Amino acid sequence: MILLAPVLHDNLPRKMVWFTGGFPLLAYWLSWGGSGWGPLMIIAMLAVAFLVYRSVAAAVNSVIGLLAAFATIVIWLLFLQGALSGALQSAIPMGLEPVESSKLGGFLITFIIGVTGIVASLPIGILLALGRGSDMPTLRMICVCFIEFIRGVPLITLLFVASTLLNYFLPPGTTFDLVLRVIIMVTLFAAAYMAEVIRGGLAALPRGQYEAADALGLNYWQATRLIILPQALKISIPGIVNTFIGLFKDTVLVSIIGILDPIGIMQPIRSSAEWNGIIWELPIFIGLVFFIFCYLMSRYSMYFERKLDTGHRN
Repeated sequence: MILLAPVLHDNLPRKMVWFTGGFPLLAYWLSWGGSGWGPLMIIAMLAVAFLVYRSVAAAVNSVIGLLAAFATIVIWLLFLQGALSGALQSAIPMGLEPVESSKLGGFLITFIIGVTGIVASLPIGILLALGRGSDMPTLRMICVCFIEFIRGVPLITLLFVASTLLNYFLPPGTTFDLVLRVIIMVTLFAAAYMAEVIRGGLAALPRGQYEAADALGLNYWQATRLIILPQALKISIPGIVNTFIGLFKDTVLVSIIGILDPIGIMQPIRSSAEWNGIIWELPIFIGLVFFIFCYLMSRYSMYFERKLDTGHRN
């Protein structure tokens, strides 16, 4: 919560954003343990990819630079990450005891899935919304098919796919962490709904905004970044937060596939003889915690709308 504060409030020192950006790697290491060199190698990978992008973009153009940076990340993850982490761990041991995902549970797993899904689904949803409105037929068709397929399938079906069917499509002997599979499915599910919310904000903008961007001589990406997207996101704030709240509450569905979130932990506790006759404390406490976080998200969205309000009211 402390490291989210620089993102949520602009009156805090901007340098704190660097700690916020690095916290996911630290949180992963603190939750799952293992070698401490793994997160450090990810940071090194991002630094190398950024240098590759800057060099190629300056020499050729930004699109080729992005492709080169993406290729650098793929090569690093496939061929260098494990070797470098293993070599450094052998030379300088540093790490925590590894923790299996089956040992994670309670509100920790809810926060891991919920917060990760919320943070990752917004940028993916923005790209899907822009792709759906693109003039390129192939890109538009891919985005439309993805959005309509995800929106037409219940989340619980995608969770079953993540927990069971996905293993049949992986090479033999491949291990793919269940919690990571669930996070990916939940993120993609929320991104499809987020794309439609943001598309509504884009459709609400008057045509004059696009014409004004053209009159200023801005290209597509400059107009989208500086004029179109800020206004569309401002219009879409209620829908975006509503999607976030729904995603956070939907994390309780993971109990159906054997992940011990608060609902999954509640069932064996209630079946214990020590809890005979006590049936309401646990669900009320779980509901109260969910209400607090959902209420805080709702209040923050209202604060953010007031902060960005540029209209004049009597």
